Amino acid sequence: MLERRPDEFGLVPDPDGYIKIKELLKAICEEEGWSYVRRAAIDEILMTLPNPPFEIHDNRIRAKNRDQLPKHTPAKDFPKLIYTCVRRRAHEFVLTKGIFPQGHPYIILSSERDLAERMGKRADQSPILLTVQTRKSADEGVLFYQAGETLYLADFIPAECFTAPPLPKQKAEVKKQDAPEDSKPKTPGSFFIDLAKEKDDKKRSDRKRKTKKISKEKDKKRMRRQKQKMFED
Repeated sequence: MLERRPDEFGLVPDPDGYIKIKELLKAICEEEGWSYVRRAAIDEILMTLPNPPFEIHDNRIRAKNRDQLPKHTPAKDFPKLIYTCVRRRAHEFVLTKGIFPQGHPYIILSSERDLAERMGKRADQSPILLTVQTRKSADEGVLFYQAGETLYLADFIPAECFTAPPLPKQKAEVKKQDAPEDSKPKTPGSFFIDLAKEKDDKKRSDRKRKTKKISKEKDKKRMRRQKQKMFED
């Protein structure tokens, strides 16, 4: 993965041969039986082996022997279609603006659709797969570089040079925008209780009853005083 064929795993070393450790771990964990591997395992190799075959600088890792690493050379004979993925949240943007690099100096593309989807899922669980037309892209001035047998690199892909799934219809949002705020469902033969209004009506009714009760008590007291005064007179 570090010395000879990083492209088989969808990995592209930088000009100094380094790969981000988190990207390496994602690729390792995709392999059957290797999902348990963590950074601690790599650190353990560095501490236990007298002459480990790789070296680490900050959060990057590279092989010490890099003679067989694939060189980044201008692509000449490449397939008509190659693939790459973008995050779902970038779907609308790329349809109008084109494809730009994400987390890497170049756009990483693959001639293998499965590998492109595999790389895309490292950044998004449900990535958007884009199909790039290489001839049309080249006619628009795009320069492709080969980074192994299956990987290609590019600075930018114009929007008219690839196909993508259509944007999902936002039915729920449109319905919410079209419906008036005070609208209520209308169902023949049914009625709907406004609990807030019913509560306010009950409060007003209770206040009226209380007011009437107080008024009656005052009337009774007044009548008693008048009767008492008449007897005294």
